[in-house]
Amino acid sequence: MAKKADPTRSSNNKVVATNRKARHNYSILETFEAGVALVGTEVKSLRDGQASLADAFATVDDGEIWLRNLHIPEYHHGSWTNHAPRRNRKLLLHRNQIDNLVGKIRDGNLTLVPLSLYFLDGKVKVELALARGKQAHDKRQDMAKRDAAREVTRELGRRAKGMS
Repeated sequence: MAKKADPTRSSNNKVVATNRKARHNYSILETFEAGVALVGTEVKSLRDGQASLADAFATVDDGEIWLRNLHIPEYHHGSWTNHAPRRNRKLLLHRNQIDNLVGKIRDGNLTLVPLSLYFLDGKVKVELALARGKQAHDKRQDMAKRDAAREVTRELGRRAKGMS
């Protein structure tokens, strides 16, 4: 059921924005790929490579999933028909996926976090993660593991070069 999103499948795909803090602040349990309902000037602004997922999150309202706080700046060549930069945008998922996500969110202490926004065959997609928030000590443990792994690879590189 969980479809791993791969924004590098085709040559005409382009990652527009990534949420770099999401993997630091949350433990990712499952990822989903969802379409995003946009207006024309939003797509044009995204094609220019402008968007920010920094404060974005997804909520479930009346059986629909909405992406909130995604910042897509106004299209600079737009006219009075330009969009509001932080409006709520509907995510496009199958009904059984939405029901599954609603059940998991209601059961556990889980949230929906957007990881990346990208074009897939000309359509805007968002990689959405079912995630659990990390405590401060979990973040410190992850950083310690990452630092230890970095030291190991650095030492192995030195030994391969015959430096130590």
